[in-house]
Amino acid sequence: MGIPTNNRITIEAGKRGGKPCIRGLRITVYDVLGWLAAGMDTQEIIDDFPELEAADITASLQFAANREHTLQVLVAA
Repeated sequence: MGIPTNNRITIEAGKRGGKPCIRGLRITVYDVLGWLAAGMDTQEIIDDFPELEAADITASLQFAANREHTLQVLVAA
């Protein structure tokens, strides 16, 4: 099985190239973030992808925020 990153986001080497996915589905965090960035709201995403839940979208945002928070910046000398 893949690496659980929280209770909704999973990373599996053989699925979507190891990208973080929603609950083992083939929908990535990147997909969800892209739809939100394009202006879709939570209900529109769920209407288009009924296998998703509102908590999955929130988990995607939390995952992205955590990744951004833990990102280390390299400063050129």
